[in-house]
Amino acid sequence: MTSFIAGLPKAELHVHHVGSASPRIVAELAARHEGASPVPADPAALADYFAFRDFAHFIDVYLTVVDLVRDDEDVRMLTFEIARELSRQQVRYAELTITPYSSVKRGIPAKAFCEAIEDARRGAAGEFGVDLRWCFDIPGEAGLEAAEQTLAIALGERPDGLISFGLGGPEIGVPRPQFKPYFDQARAAGLHSVPHAGETTGPETIWDAIRELGAERIGHGITAAQDPALMSYLAEHRIPLEISPTSNLRTRAVPSLDEHPLARLVAAGVPVSINSDDPPMFGTTLEEEYAVAARLLGLDDAGVAELARAAVRQSFLDPSGQAKLLAEIDAYTVRSA
Repeated sequence: MTSFIAGLPKAELHVHHVGSASPRIVAELAARHEGASPVPADPAALADYFAFRDFAHFIDVYLTVVDLVRDDEDVRMLTFEIARELSRQQVRYAELTITPYSSVKRGIPAKAFCEAIEDARRGAAGEFGVDLRWCFDIPGEAGLEAAEQTLAIALGERPDGLISFGLGGPEIGVPRPQFKPYFDQARAAGLHSVPHAGETTGPETIWDAIRELGAERIGHGITAAQDPALMSYLAEHRIPLEISPTSNLRTRAVPSLDEHPLARLVAAGVPVSINSDDPPMFGTTLEEEYAVAARLLGLDDAGVAELARAAVRQSFLDPSGQAKLLAEIDAYTVRSA
């Protein structure tokens, strides 16, 4: 199965921009800004640096890596190298969650930021065959100012790859309803709604994301398993959860992988996709997340291929692009049988 997963064409729907920086990329950025950051410039030292005590500590460490991205060339390099890493795992399409507010606040002009990610997107398509799209994400801990600026950048710059509007960061102490006006405007402008919810807080946060933010997919959403009515609603209305098992373990959202609610959610008919979230920080890859999901769900190769198809169908890729990638998955599965 390891070999089958490695060659399987994939889509990734929940993966963070800075959080996708491999040790090689982080070390290169740290070396560029040596002495100005606590992040080690030695790739071997990053495993210890990325040993998270809890979700709050993860956010603190994550922001130190964000602080390494200081100009538009850093942005371009980071984005292009992420595509290189994705291509090695046969990822054909990825919706990358990007937090422009963090970079603009650090002095990178919004126009230069968007030009850098778009330049990398075009380069990635040509060199690696990876189709990148953007979810512009509000860092919830930064409050309504961040929401205002994220929306302004999204609608003012409107880079070609932008398809969705999100909300990340800590959930505790960051109520979802306060962001409703910003999601209303983003949705009116044609952007899809994909907030994080129900990772470290209970099912009510997911209900808020649906009722107040018009969520079309939910980032994480694992505490839905605590609410049978919510699971029924997600199943009936086909609102998918973007599941990242190792991420949930590493941030202590679940005590162990064996206690992860993925199987309960699937058994209840909730649509899910498998994703890597912040893979190098959590010591994982998308391939490894598929292997974890296969174990938790008791899947064979055909079942794993269906997980890959589910991600494609739940994506915001256009119908012709979906059809092409689904056909590639089907052809691979036949060849591997």
